[in-house]
Amino acid sequence: MSSPRIKVLIAEDEENLAQILDQFLTSRGHIVTTTHDGRAALEAIKAEAYDVALLDIVMPEMDGLEVLRNVRQEASPPEVIIITGNGTIETAISAIRLGAYDYLSKPYRMAEIDVLVRRAWEKRQLAKENAVLQERLARVDGVPEIVTQYAPMQAVLTLVERVAKSDSPVLIMGESGTGKELVARAVHRLSGRGGPLVDLNCAAIPENMVESELFGHEQGAYPGADHQKLGLFELAAGGALFMDNISELELRMQGKLLRALETGSFFRVGGTQKVEVNVRIITASNRDLSRMVAEGTFRGDLLYRINTISVTLPPLRDRAVDIPVLAEHFLRHYGGPSGPRLTAEAVAALQQYKWPGNVRELRNVIERAVLLANGGTISARELPLGGALPARAAEADGEDGTPLSLAELERRHIETVLGRVHWHQGRAATMLGISTKTLYRKIREYGFQRPK
Repeated sequence: MSSPRIKVLIAEDEENLAQILDQFLTSRGHIVTTTHDGRAALEAIKAEAYDVALLDIVMPEMDGLEVLRNVRQEASPPEVIIITGNGTIETAISAIRLGAYDYLSKPYRMAEIDVLVRRAWEKRQLAKENAVLQERLARVDGVPEIVTQYAPMQAVLTLVERVAKSDSPVLIMGESGTGKELVARAVHRLSGRGGPLVDLNCAAIPENMVESELFGHEQGAYPGADHQKLGLFELAAGGALFMDNISELELRMQGKLLRALETGSFFRVGGTQKVEVNVRIITASNRDLSRMVAEGTFRGDLLYRINTISVTLPPLRDRAVDIPVLAEHFLRHYGGPSGPRLTAEAVAALQQYKWPGNVRELRNVIERAVLLANGGTISARELPLGGALPARAAEADGEDGTPLSLAELERRHIETVLGRVHWHQGRAATMLGISTKTLYRKIREYGFQRPK
């Protein structure tokens, strides 16, 4: 097993000593950058990601402790080893309290430096792996299994299992609500890649913010950028970046994305230092990208780059055999083992419906039916299909049961859920299957007022 290539920054004002350190650590297989004053060291750390920084205490412009104090405020700081020729116990304690990995007094042996650098790198790797593990554990319950008895869908899952272990880009095609995000998560879960799965809905980000979201920005890159921000590419390092609704990227950003995928590197907005990352790209679209290429609204070279492996999900109307199975799955999820059950007529009604919103719509229909159910069963007339409220809910509102607009149905549903959870917005967002940010936007959009 080859030794890791550790990225090391040296900040040492004695040029001869800095040169000796640089040559020694380079000979040990490390990637070394050398600076000779504190301010230059801090700028280097802000511009590029380092694993370990060796900081001399006494330096021009800014001393080592001040550099350490500033470094600890960065989004992904290196482990710091403080070096001094006139060390005191007080200095050592100050360095450790500020977050230094260790402290070394001159004169020191070169072999001692190498051991400390490797141990500091191991600590940083352990912290990153622990963060990834915590992220995975946090989403275990939030990733339901893909439920299907439909042969073409089973073939899709077989393909996913076969290709997951590769690092090839995956393009998932299908109508809205068919389960593209679930397939993306399955690809990543089966891939064995140690990093996280980071997702971006390209349709939900303002056009002028997409570049900053993807690649990050430096402090002062534009008005309001008061600190450095890591982009999703960096946050997904070692893992995968899932870009849903890739078709919504405008052409300029498509070009920047293509270059990042081809080179494995990019520049943060306002930055001059190249950032290199190892990220698998998974994309999804509910639009025909080949047609968009012909129309000139999507780059053909980007399409060739992202669809090395292409997966197409069938709509729910073609999966009639799956509808009862999925309905039971969602009943257990929302109602628990003792919750209401569907009558035979209700199951038949579900199978006859065309499901324009696919599995997502079925999930929402079952959730609403469970929320509004009075007894132990749910009949066909109590299913909110096609934008109509269940008859009981219509009667409670003094209505005649005629179909409502989708917006009105959504408004009533959100209002019902908020009432059931006593306006606990985090719990309501979870029940609705949306983010708290989206729920907050809907509350403002519909003019809801929290009860006093």
